[in-house]
Amino acid sequence: MEKSRPLWDNPLQFVFACISYAVGLGNVWRFPYLCQMYGGGGFLIPYFIMLIVEGMPLLYLELAVGQRMRQGSIGAWKIISPYLCGVGVASVVVSFFLSMYYNVVNAWAFWYLFHSFQEPLPWATCPLNSNRTGYEEECEKTSTTQYFWYRQTLNISPSLEASGSVQWEQALCLTLAWLVVYLCILRGTESTGKVVYVTASLPYCVLIIYLIRGLTLHGAVNGLIYMFTPKLEQLSNPKTWISAATQIFFSLGLGFGSLIAFASYNEPSNNCERHAIIVSLINSTTSIFASIVTFSIYGFKATFNYESCISKVILLLMNTFDLEEDSLTADNLSEMKDYLMATHPQEYAQLSPQLKNCSLEAELDTAVQGTGLAFIVYSEAIKNMEVPQLYSVLYFAMLLMLGIGSMLGNTAAILTPLTDSRAIAARFPKEVISGVVCLINCVIGLIFTMEAGNYWFDIFNDYAATLSLLLIVLVETIAVCYIYGIRRFEKDLQTMIGRKPNWYWKVMWAFASPLLIISLFIFYLTDYILTGTLQYQAWDATQGQLVTKDYPGYALAVIGLLVAASTMCVPLGALVTFIRKRLKRESVPTVA
Repeated sequence: MEKSRPLWDNPLQFVFACISYAVGLGNVWRFPYLCQMYGGGGFLIPYFIMLIVEGMPLLYLELAVGQRMRQGSIGAWKIISPYLCGVGVASVVVSFFLSMYYNVVNAWAFWYLFHSFQEPLPWATCPLNSNRTGYEEECEKTSTTQYFWYRQTLNISPSLEASGSVQWEQALCLTLAWLVVYLCILRGTESTGKVVYVTASLPYCVLIIYLIRGLTLHGAVNGLIYMFTPKLEQLSNPKTWISAATQIFFSLGLGFGSLIAFASYNEPSNNCERHAIIVSLINSTTSIFASIVTFSIYGFKATFNYESCISKVILLLMNTFDLEEDSLTADNLSEMKDYLMATHPQEYAQLSPQLKNCSLEAELDTAVQGTGLAFIVYSEAIKNMEVPQLYSVLYFAMLLMLGIGSMLGNTAAILTPLTDSRAIAARFPKEVISGVVCLINCVIGLIFTMEAGNYWFDIFNDYAATLSLLLIVLVETIAVCYIYGIRRFEKDLQTMIGRKPNWYWKVMWAFASPLLIISLFIFYLTDYILTGTLQYQAWDATQGQLVTKDYPGYALAVIGLLVAASTMCVPLGALVTFIRKRLKRESVPTVA
């Protein structure tokens, strides 16, 4: 079904939509973690290699398919071959899973944003106990930011089995998050074009403000040195290359169907090759830019914690051994500890369990990603800044823009195939279709607002998409190159942009990218098998820390269903098409 008119008023609006979708929370909370884990500045080497081999070619392929076929993911792959209808269905299923849990992050961002206007910030100090004679015991065993996250935000249960009840505050925030998404897509995907200018540009404004503030923070240099110091020995670690390829793959949003949906509303003559290069480079540059901001703040946090640790040790030693003021400093602490241990061995031995081993390197080595980085590490750094309310509002507003921008792409991947369907579009207006999709997602998403909701969030985040997307994009690449035909695809591109793709694009599509995806698929499949019993991190309130537990049997069953629900769409779609054609052929009467 031909689109009645293009969605985008101009090519720039399309680029903004792609950036708003591709540049998401992964750029802020996963890329810095990977830099930290896999070689600092050295990680950029495999990252940019994977961008060239995998990122740009596959992004170009999806944009070109959407623009040429003028359909959402289901219709586009059905045009290429009726047997590929399951590929589009698999993309819609994965996007549906992602929408169910991803908007919970926006709900958490709303929760923190609302609390950012308080003086002092609620995660700056421990709350008093019920008797008002001291602080909450759980908070004293951990940090104030962890207590606010795990207890006051999630009210997390001790295990997945203890599901608990729905937390009405989080349920209201989730409802608000879905209401905002619905208002952005109220008139179908057409209204998305008006929102993307804000969701794409505002995060950069906040990041620039944070960069200026971050670089002026005490200890920021320590974080930047840590980030840019290359650890080239990590290049021999296969996981470094796997992580770089995976980050490129998921940060660009390949396989979800969102990019195909966006491109399907382009003018047929739009230069999708140029836009694929622009979006890829902006996405990767944003990851590095966000990492500079993150590590400057991370360096401030690590330095603050290190100096606080040193101060506590000095105060403890001075009070215990009655030392003169200023006789013990951070510079001579090590020598004084050796001296006190030699001159007062018994007293020092009794005090030793209370003396923490303060290390700036250890603070910087503490690897945190995902919600831990977004809602714990950042909020801990913010509470120690001047005018923390201002920086808290800016930061969580930025998270909201990033989250909403990604949600616009996710919902477009679901809505475009639905509105492409004549059977559905003829019966219901776009507003109703959009409302039903948002309502279903919101109701199911209430699972993630329960006391055990964060554990289910991790299950969906870890297992709902990884293998499915690798299979989807692998089939997409093979379908274009070997079923539709690379030469036929070349002619389509020449018709659209006025020239055929050069040798680089063809080599990547036909050989390099499929081989890389197969390697990733085998790695993840092997990793799942060798891992044995799958485990998760549960919050132990009595210890004030995370502990490792095995997933119960029903959780493993859900994980299996999540993977199968999308991956099985591909072979089932081909099988159903084959059976229909066979039945149709048999029903045609033969001529005597």
